[in-house]
Amino acid sequence: MANRPGMLGELATAIGQVGGNITAIGGFDVRGAHLDEDVIVNCSGEEHITRVRQAVEGIDGVEIVQFSDRTFLMHDGGKIEVLARMPILDNDDLSMAYTPGVARVCNAIAADKRRVHDLTIKRNTVAIVTDGTAVLGLGDIGPEAALPVMEGKALLFKNFAGVDAFPVCLDVTTPQEIIDTVVRIAPVFGGINLEDIAAPACFEIEDRLKELLDIPVFHDDQHGTAVVALAALQNSLRIVDKPMSALKVVIAGVGAAGVAISKILLGAGVAEIIGVDRKGAIWEGRDDLNVAKLWFAEHTNPERREGTLREVLPGADVFVGVSGPGIVTAADLRTMAPSPIVFAMANPDPEIRPEEADGLAAVIATGRSDYPNQINNVLAFPGIFRGALDVAATSITEGMKLAAARAIAEVVGDEVRPDYIVPSVFDSRVGPLVAEYVAAAAVADGVCRPATV
Repeated sequence: MANRPGMLGELATAIGQVGGNITAIGGFDVRGAHLDEDVIVNCSGEEHITRVRQAVEGIDGVEIVQFSDRTFLMHDGGKIEVLARMPILDNDDLSMAYTPGVARVCNAIAADKRRVHDLTIKRNTVAIVTDGTAVLGLGDIGPEAALPVMEGKALLFKNFAGVDAFPVCLDVTTPQEIIDTVVRIAPVFGGINLEDIAAPACFEIEDRLKELLDIPVFHDDQHGTAVVALAALQNSLRIVDKPMSALKVVIAGVGAAGVAISKILLGAGVAEIIGVDRKGAIWEGRDDLNVAKLWFAEHTNPERREGTLREVLPGADVFVGVSGPGIVTAADLRTMAPSPIVFAMANPDPEIRPEEADGLAAVIATGRSDYPNQINNVLAFPGIFRGALDVAATSITEGMKLAAARAIAEVVGDEVRPDYIVPSVFDSRVGPLVAEYVAAAAVADGVCRPATV
């Protein structure tokens, strides 16, 4: 900027006029007739970034020297790294960590393969496996483009539960290739977190890997979402004073998340669930259902109700959306049972915005962080794997998932209210309590690996 009175004010005004919010300004570096300045501006999206830049470029006496997107800067060079747990300071250290001392450890594992869980990184390491076919709301973007998401997942594992996770993005074309590859790399890992794999392939992959491996296999898009949704529902029922067994639940979207949510709700005692896809209600007898939807049809909608979402929603106590934006209106909510509960979880745009449901829904939750009651998988998966690894669980049972939901709900405790049914993802109590409850459930369900000597 030109070093003259009013320039900083002119810059701030120009940014503010196009809706940019200045959040930080660095120290001045005055160099004669000019000064260099670092300014951080929050923007709502890429188009907004362009408008802010154009506004600054239009100021006489201001030149942009460098322009960066902070999100891209965070990802520059990746978000995770491998760190050594101990230093190698002398020959003694080297001889124990590597040759010749390491041979004794190798022989111990060769004699009893179970000891790999105690003597290697397997004890605390999870593979985050994807083929990039269902990444966020972006769809099938491939394994390379999926890598930033998997890195982010690894970052969350470490920060929220101390679990060492590593992205495994596979360039494959069939479910069997994923199954074969994961089986081959499984000796390194203590758990497998399947991520962003499109339905219905994700169901087959998870089922087969559970059969073939003796370590926990968990498809987070299904079960993580389901666990947090159940926790949110348990606390919501405390507000509306309804029992789980009396609920009528309508689920929009019968993909991976919708099927998993239905399973966990049935396990928690919900008696009536109706699922709806693009063609209408799922009922036993529809002749266009894949394997997952066949299961859904056999276990839900006992009255075989047909029709669109709008036709089956009247009288429902709970609406759960894991589908797409804007498919529910305020008029639809008025047809639901008194004190309806609405979980509009489509991201980034929910099935109905909280502003539209205000005054109509007793409780509303979304998948977004800028509204109260965010149903976010990070409340579940770090603690679930932490608990499973801590007791050397060989699988993740329905009992462990129910325990995780109970732990998340209990963190809220007596503070529960319509805008606080699930804790913040930054609540430090969540991960340890989920891990504790999951570990206890694993012991109770008898899925813990016997200790080695």
